[in-house]
Amino acid sequence: MMYPEIRPYAQGFMDAGHGHRIYWELCGNPQGKPAVFLHGGPGAGCSPSHRRLFDPARYNVLLFDQRGCGRSTPSASIEHNTTWDLVADIERLRIEVLRADHMVVFGGSWGSTLALAYAETHPERVNALIVRGIFLLRQAELRWFYQEGASWLFPDLWEGYLAPIPEAERHDLMAAYRRRLTGTDPQIRLQAAHAWTQWESHTISLLSNPAHHSAHAADQAALAFARIENHYFVNHGFMEEGQLLHDAHKLAGIRGVIIQGRYDVCTPAKSAWDLHGVWPQAEFQMIPDAGHAFDEPGILTQLLAATDRYAND
Repeated sequence: MMYPEIRPYAQGFMDAGHGHRIYWELCGNPQGKPAVFLHGGPGAGCSPSHRRLFDPARYNVLLFDQRGCGRSTPSASIEHNTTWDLVADIERLRIEVLRADHMVVFGGSWGSTLALAYAETHPERVNALIVRGIFLLRQAELRWFYQEGASWLFPDLWEGYLAPIPEAERHDLMAAYRRRLTGTDPQIRLQAAHAWTQWESHTISLLSNPAHHSAHAADQAALAFARIENHYFVNHGFMEEGQLLHDAHKLAGIRGVIIQGRYDVCTPAKSAWDLHGVWPQAEFQMIPDAGHAFDEPGILTQLLAATDRYAND
């Protein structure tokens, strides 16, 4: 079970430049082990349940909503919003808000991508790395989920994802969605945003979960989630193909754990296995009866075990 609900002991906004204001909060023990939680998406935002993954007596946890999502403003903005902007934001927050020399870095799904990008850029600042539902942002991963692959497992749900896109544009669905999500017609933008968001929300867990279906259901939340995800994906994460694996040698001195659901459709297990191959000193946990969601029992158990393990060392 997760730790009890807690409220932040401090919160605020960081001016990140170019009009971006980043919402942040600190939770737990101000004298505790520094840690940062990196949420998924990109475009999702943090939730109160994410605070409960850390022992509040032993951790001082920084959570923040990445550019354009959650409580950060401007909402759904894709201007000056890249992987490397976010890496720079994490580093500023470490220095100015968490005020720590190094920290435990925790990220799941897109959060694992960002955690790896940060750790490979600033390895000396990472005390330990906890990553779940590994997403390396390779073209094969994107095509699997947004063009063809996962569609063979969920043909019924795929119909909803296809619905906003005319047949003539379906050869490149991410590009077709980009045209709609960045267009001038607000009704078309919202139709595309909800279709994109619901495809992921309905495939995220091994078994259907209404709580996941309702995530990002509000118009603005769906728009931020879909616009920012699509923006990152059509731009290849602002990285070279396979960059996170090629640079994994920079993780050699970092302790870590890789946690992966065997039946994760959003981020299939091959990516976690490939990461394990180039970062073999990390502990590898394949959860045999889990999908992608962090709160599935086997995944949650291993995440809590990992935060407990790194709390005091």
